[in-house]
Amino acid sequence: MSNYTKSTNFATKDALASGNPLKIVKGTEIDTEFNNIATAVATKADLASPTFTGTPSLPTGTTGVTQTFGNNTTALATTAFVQAAMAALHPVGSIYINATNSTNPGTLLGFGTWTAFGAGRVPVGFDSSNALFDTAEETGGSADAITVSHTHSFSTTTNTAGAHQHGGSLTQSTKSGTGPTAVVSSSESLVGDYNYTTASAGDHSHTVSGTTSSTGSSGTNANYQPYITVFMWKRTA
Repeated sequence: MSNYTKSTNFATKDALASGNPLKIVKGTEIDTEFNNIATAVATKADLASPTFTGTPSLPTGTTGVTQTFGNNTTALATTAFVQAAMAALHPVGSIYINATNSTNPGTLLGFGTWTAFGAGRVPVGFDSSNALFDTAEETGGSADAITVSHTHSFSTTTNTAGAHQHGGSLTQSTKSGTGPTAVVSSSESLVGDYNYTTASAGDHSHTVSGTTSSTGSSGTNANYQPYITVFMWKRTA
């Protein structure tokens, strides 16, 4: 894109005295001027819907027309359009998270009022069916909960009807004496079998007690879930 540069100084010619041959405008001079004008015009963009080539750049401070939000054509976007699009992506109530930069998003993004959010807390999804999580920004839990190393003891007693007897019989052909300690002799005859029964034992019980092995770990914050620390901000305006 080139600008028109005049090759002939016509004002100088006009100032020459009459009769001076240099005062005369030559045809070649006029032709040169027209060619310069034609070149400049051919390399200029039209005012209406111009199509640029190469790498166009706008002068500093240039003011353009802000397009309608949501425009996805190839129309040029102004900074106002870009800023509006960014703000639409982060409406009031949005949470901004950065892993390493603690700068307020209002400074980083250039819009909105942002306040630090959720210090020392982990976000959890909204759940209308659970009273713990059915309200936006509802808080709960405790960072000071103590998990204690502990054991469980147990003791039990069993009662049983333990009375019982043991029976037996002797089938020898002769015996002397009576009962299980009878002494058998060849001089006595046994009529039928000789039966006996031991004495009955009394009822009794069994008691079992003890302690389970220790489990858990004592100390504050011993039950935290795995976590990673980030900077969180909430847009309030």
